[in-house]
Amino acid sequence: MVSAVPVARPAPWEKVPDYDQLFVLITGANSGIGLGIAQRLIDEFLATRSLTSHLILLPTTRSAHKSLETIRVLRAYATAAAQKPAPVLRSRAGGAAAYRWQDTVARIHVLSLPLDLCDLKGLYAFADALCGSTVSNPEGLPDEYLTNVRVPRLDSVVYNAAYGGWEGVNWGGAIKSFFTKGLLETATYPDFKTALPTCILNERSSYGYPEKPLLGEVFTACTFGHYCLTHKLRPLLTRPRSSVLPPGRIIWSSSVEAHRNTFDVDDIQCLTHPAAYESAKRLTDILCLTSTLPHVRPYARSLLHDATACTTPSRPGPKSTDVKDTTKSEDTALVGPRMYLSHPGIVASTLFPLPAFLFWLYQFALVLCRWAGSPWHTSTGYRGAYAPVWLTMQEQSILDELAAERIKWGSAYDRAGDSFVKPTEVEDWGWQGEVEDPEEDDTTGSLNKKCGRRYGARTVTREQLLGMEELGAKCWREMERMRTQWEEILEL
Repeated sequence: MVSAVPVARPAPWEKVPDYDQLFVLITGANSGIGLGIAQRLIDEFLATRSLTSHLILLPTTRSAHKSLETIRVLRAYATAAAQKPAPVLRSRAGGAAAYRWQDTVARIHVLSLPLDLCDLKGLYAFADALCGSTVSNPEGLPDEYLTNVRVPRLDSVVYNAAYGGWEGVNWGGAIKSFFTKGLLETATYPDFKTALPTCILNERSSYGYPEKPLLGEVFTACTFGHYCLTHKLRPLLTRPRSSVLPPGRIIWSSSVEAHRNTFDVDDIQCLTHPAAYESAKRLTDILCLTSTLPHVRPYARSLLHDATACTTPSRPGPKSTDVKDTTKSEDTALVGPRMYLSHPGIVASTLFPLPAFLFWLYQFALVLCRWAGSPWHTSTGYRGAYAPVWLTMQEQSILDELAAERIKWGSAYDRAGDSFVKPTEVEDWGWQGEVEDPEEDDTTGSLNKKCGRRYGARTVTREQLLGMEELGAKCWREMERMRTQWEEILEL
């Protein structure tokens, strides 16, 4: 919640230097993959960061009640992880006799704020509070210590929140797919889900939107809300050029089902045809993978590229720092954030509606697929969280060396029970925006490009890569147009 009187209280992480702090915001983190991301971050943080470092998790949910429950769950998880630490953590602390689990728990902080991505007014107020005011956990926690605290920056934002909009399964299509394509293809790339027509947010009086222009629920929950949020959070994601800290990271969560045929740039919200979820995820792929390309840069500049800062806000508000998109200034130069793309593989999630007995069968099918050699059937939210957590925790030099912003990083899981990240093929892009023949890949095991590849996939051509760049420019231009249009309509 936002403080009525923004008088900041000292936060426990302020006792350590900036490089010993890690701030991570996760949207949609009260269950499933989002909760798994937060839990996996706790584990990876304790295993790899210094014994003086502090982890500040900012999981968002759609209500104060869900935020309270998420805080309780994550704090209990952190306590359990600290009380039963890995041997390496004990040894780093000087042995079992010197280790105190209470000291470990005191370095993990959970600050959960309600956020409805479909409520643009609420979204902008949320971002303004983070950027220029103080924030607190919702009321209802005994002896709560995170009240009226400031968040000085964000090291990573993980955009996990989504809404599917499905109503069930076309069983005839499922049976046909099973007998013509086999179990692996059917359970990895299902083309038989039935979707409801996307809801129109303008029809919900609680949001206060005008009758026109239309705003689709799935599009906004999956992509547009996050896009607008990124613009507003940019002051927390940029860094002075002289800073020792790496740029902020924007980590989007996509899907293995983000296929070309689900998306039409002339119907970017997918208002006139089904598969709004898959369309939104395809749009996410396009926005992320093309963001650094020459024809896209003019439209992505205001969000991602280097800028300058001035200390005087350009309009009334709580912000003390305003980001300007100009290099012709004597103000401090800023380094813009980096954008990365991930997907969780195939997770048994309640995002897709299935009766209880069918959900159990679905979980069993995912295990069978993994034993049959599929790398994508991660099954659980914790395993599906591997890729975004890996992108959060990696050194910037490693990501730069891999050109990680040009790759769709998938959470993968093999027969031996090992989790890892695997580059994922994207239609019209390939694996990293280059013409590559998977037959020439001599990598062994699950990391081979042919492992987990979609049935009928074809090698990307130079013409398709050029077309992808043009499509990226169109998508970025339209997203910017929509953002500025809604800011004017709602006077944000």
